[in-house]
Formats: sequence, structure tokens, C-alpha cells
Amino acid sequence: MYKKMEVNNTNSSVYNFEKIVDTIIRLGVLFFLISWCLDILRPFILILIWAIVIAVGIHPLYKSLVKLFRGKKILGAVFLTLLMLSILIAPSILVAQTLFAEIGHIRDTYMAGQPLIPPPGPSTANWPMITQPIVEIWQLASDNLAGAAIKYAEQIKVGATWLLAAFAGIGKGILQFVVSIIIAAFLLIYSEPLTDVSRDVFTKLVGQKGNHYAVITVATIRNVVKGFLGVALIQSIMIGVGFFMAGVPFAGFLTVGCLILAIIQVGVGPIAIPVVIYMFSVSDTTTATILAVWIAITLVSDNILKPILLGTGNPPAPMVVVFLGAIGGFIYNGFIGLFLGSVILTIGYKLFMGWVGYEKDEEIIE
Repeated sequence: MYKKMEVNNTNSSVYNFEKIVDTIIRLGVLFFLISWCLDILRPFILILIWAIVIAVGIHPLYKSLVKLFRGKKILGAVFLTLLMLSILIAPSILVAQTLFAEIGHIRDTYMAGQPLIPPPGPSTANWPMITQPIVEIWQLASDNLAGAAIKYAEQIKVGATWLLAAFAGIGKGILQFVVSIIIAAFLLIYSEPLTDVSRDVFTKLVGQKGNHYAVITVATIRNVVKGFLGVALIQSIMIGVGFFMAGVPFAGFLTVGCLILAIIQVGVGPIAIPVVIYMFSVSDTTTATILAVWIAITLVSDNILKPILLGTGNPPAPMVVVFLGAIGGFIYNGFIGLFLGSVILTIGYKLFMGWVGYEKDEEIIE
């Protein structure tokens, strides 16, 4: 009897050992396969994620277009894709043209022996004392640009390095945007089966509340895209129109800078207000005044657009979450991370708050 029990225990131990080894091998193969797939997709992960964000964010508009086109999904997706590509590419071409024009202007000005930076206007004499150091630096740069560059070499080096890296990433980011928009069109066409798949994935990850977390994720993406990124884009377009119409130097670069500040929720003021002051000192009063009024309207529009686009409910996340997401995304992933970082960090914040029980159920408003 004892020997029989010992044999059974031995067989059981051998079976358990084989089962453990079998499980380890399966997990190892699965881990290897997943790692390999991630390495293959690594160059496209950001593009795919941003395509998903775009598709989710514009899905209500896509459904309206499908109804307008009498149920033709492909036609609605193509129309929306062409519209977004035109909105993206047209300003990019305009900024590039402005860059070449400004480079040509700098070359011609230098060859003519004229100062590259116009001197401060007479009105700067009446500016407050606190602004006098700025006026002095401005005057020095106008009289002797080389001397000013030597005097502030370290500051210029740091700023120029950051600026060159930022603008180098913009070209790559625009290309990623184009590819993401095209992929988003295919996701929109197959949105219904993909919605079921996403809910199944959330259910596998978090169990019975999978559908709830899927709803939170979709609602968060749409709120961030409309309430933060949408407002930033609208304000940047308004600022860009004002800069180009008023003939502001380097209008394209200044507009991109305003877009970045608007996305990180700092606002366009830190760039727009100094530009207005500059225009009052070097341009005619009528042009500068019209620009100042337009800039004031743009600044106030933030308080009008956000309540409309975010709705009457709670905002998707505190401003600090959006700020950290945009800054961190920009540092980690470049220009596209500026947009994607705020979305991903806000989703993480909402899911965490929902997990700890601080968030109520949310509904997707189509």
C-alpha cells in the first residue's frame, strides 16, 4: 500500500514537473513571438496609435458624412481624409514658402549692407523702464549683430540648438501625420467590427468592466481632441492668418510656436503679445491696431471655444495632466508626441481614476 502511494506521488511529481516545463516553454515562445512582433512594428507604433486617436476623434463627423453621402462609407472616408490632408499640407507649404522667402530677404539685406534686424522705433522711448534692457539688446543687435551674437553666444547656442532640433522634428512629424490620416481612413471604414474587437480586448484585460473602460477611453480621446487639440489648432490658424495678413516677419515659425504653446495649455499670448508690441514700433499704427484687436479676439476665444467643445460636464483631465503629457510627449517622441502625449497621459489618468473609484460612468455622445 505504501509503495503504491509512493509510486502515485512520484507520477504526480513527474506530471507536475512536465506541466511546469510545458507552461514555461509556451510562455517563452509567446514572449519571443510578441517581442518579435513589437520589434517589427516599432517604427510604426506611434503612427498606428495616432491613427487610432484620429479615427476615434473624428468618428462622429464621419458618421454624419456617411449619412450625407447616403450610406457610402468609402466616399465619406475619402472625403474626410482629403479634407484633413488639405488642412495639414496647405499650412505646411505656406510655412516652407515663408522660410525660403525670409532666407532670401536676409541674404538680400546682408548684401545691401543694411541691418538684418530693424532698429527700435521712436515709440520705444516711451516704454516702461522695465523694458529698457530688452530695447538695449534690440538696439545692439540692430547696430552690430555680430557683437550681439558674441556677447550672448551661450544663450544663442542653447536656443538655436533647441530650435533646430524642434524644427527638424516637425518635418518628420508632418509625414507621420499624413500616414496616420490615411490609416485612420481605413479604420473608419471598418469601425464597427473594430469597435467590437476593442471591447473584447478591454474585457480580456479588466474583466466585466471592460466595456465601461472602453467607453471611458473613447470619450476621453474625443474630449481631448475637441477641447484641447481642436482649440489649439483653431487659435493657431487665427494667429497665423493675423501674422501673414499684417506682414509679420517669420510668420510661419511664429505660428508653429503659438501652436506648441496652445497645445501645452500655456496659450498663444507669450508669442502673440510681443509680436504686437514689435509691430507697433516698426509698422504703421493702423496695421498694428488691427492686429492687436485680432490677437485680443483670439486670446478671448479660448474661453468661448473650450466650454462649447468640452461640453457642460467635467473636463477630461486637469490642465497639469495635459501640460505634462504634451511636454513629455514632445521630448520623448518629437512633434507627433506633442499631440499624442496629452491624449495618452489623459487616458491613463482617466483609467487610473476609474480604477480607484473616483470616476463615474461616462457616456459617449455621438
